[in-house]
Amino acid sequence: CLKVRDLVDYTSADGESFSEKVSRIRIYSGAKYRNADNAETGVVCAVEGLTKTYAGQGFGFVQDSAKPLLEPVLTYRVEPVCDLDMHTLLSYFRVLENEDPQLHVDWNEQLGEIHVSIMGEVQLDILKSIFKRRFDIDIDFGEGSIAYKETIEKTVYGYGHYEPLRHYAEVHLKLEPLERGKGLRFATECSEDTLDKNWQRLILTHLQEKKYLGVLTGSPITDMKITLVSGRAHLKHTEGGDFRQATYRAVRQGLRNAKSVLLEPYYSFTLEVPQQNVGRAITDIQNMGGVFSQPEVSGEFSVIKGSAPVAEMRGYQSQVISYTKGVGKLICTSDGYRECHNTEGVLEEYGYDPDRDLENTADSVFCSHGAGYNVKWNEVPDKLHIPPEDKRRQVFQPQTYARAEDFVRRAASDKELMEIFERTYGKIERDKHYAMRRPEKSVKSASKPKQIYSGVEYLLVDGYNIIFSWDELKKAANESLDLARSMLVNRLCNYQGYKQCELILVFDAYKVKEQERV
Repeated sequence: CLKVRDLVDYTSADGESFSEKVSRIRIYSGAKYRNADNAETGVVCAVEGLTKTYAGQGFGFVQDSAKPLLEPVLTYRVEPVCDLDMHTLLSYFRVLENEDPQLHVDWNEQLGEIHVSIMGEVQLDILKSIFKRRFDIDIDFGEGSIAYKETIEKTVYGYGHYEPLRHYAEVHLKLEPLERGKGLRFATECSEDTLDKNWQRLILTHLQEKKYLGVLTGSPITDMKITLVSGRAHLKHTEGGDFRQATYRAVRQGLRNAKSVLLEPYYSFTLEVPQQNVGRAITDIQNMGGVFSQPEVSGEFSVIKGSAPVAEMRGYQSQVISYTKGVGKLICTSDGYRECHNTEGVLEEYGYDPDRDLENTADSVFCSHGAGYNVKWNEVPDKLHIPPEDKRRQVFQPQTYARAEDFVRRAASDKELMEIFERTYGKIERDKHYAMRRPEKSVKSASKPKQIYSGVEYLLVDGYNIIFSWDELKKAANESLDLARSMLVNRLCNYQGYKQCELILVFDAYKVKEQERV
């Protein structure tokens, strides 16, 4: 039972926690209502006093409503009839957008235009009447366009660097294509040794907070997994806004590197026409680039089911009514996004130039002699402070990691390894006065110098000496000796790739016979 003056705890859309009182409960019947002192289970009511709620929000143990499955496929430009400031008009649209999440409103800063994404033209008349009734404003809409989307064909990496004076952030992302309809997914594979957890969380937040635009038509991207693989911060100069800039630029730079794919919405349709009009209907569907199944006969009518691009089927309902003399029926439902059937024509129509879109730039900012300077997106990988992923993978071959992992799997248990260490080296006991002794004078040998070795450079590393002499590895060994071994193997792999030498790592050399150690 919900009562007036009850305290309700909830979380806003921004993640803030609120605790507010119910000031009034209304029970509606059409346009009329009555005030009530309480509302029991099953009662539909309106509540006043909660100021930070949003449509679809659940209270108590009730989960939020699922996001709508259908997405708008048409976009219209708003044209105010009266002389009204566009920002004021945008605020009214934001109010309606909060009330109805399926209404998508976009603000184009460069053109100073408001664009509304809807499912059909009937919604335009509804929006006009709502604005007139609630805000006493007359609005109109321009010619509608298709809501295209973009994705990528293959996996690529994107890099963003933001380093004006006294600022610093670098972000490396991996962009992978997903199946159609999967939307955007975000993840991280970055080690906390490379970038702290708080910075990683901040980057993931920035990835989710913005609607990223593609580089073909400036349409939103979709069906893609974006993964944080590396990054760098500065102890003094890095701020939260720096990673926002680096993240935005990294996504855009990855899109510029990738082969983008233009997607368009499709309709799944059911067309019912008289049998004498079947030939005309099939010809129209083929001309629209649609696909269909074998027509089914139902009395005097034939039913054709299939799918076709929304761009081609717009306005086809009026043609059906015309050539069937009012007896034909066309039912269309959204069928998701597929690859555009006439990409070249759409690109020519849009004429989008990603280099001129300064709000979504792929360039990075570096610092030289105390001043920041701009670096073009295709030159960014050569100036990064962390090696790009493709070059790092060339140095650290997968076979090296495979050999190291195989050795770790075959290593002995922690207890046995500790016994090996004690039997081999014993306890560390040092003479306290030994450090105060003067070193003995070395006697020069009269023998000839040895010939310098010019073959392959070998480096033999005693694993346990390194582990218990390295503070970080020693600390890890106190928790798990296996963890310390794994850390040592990974770092020695990096060292071997850097030095280009043959590195041999041993943990149980005491088992090798004396003549086999050389």
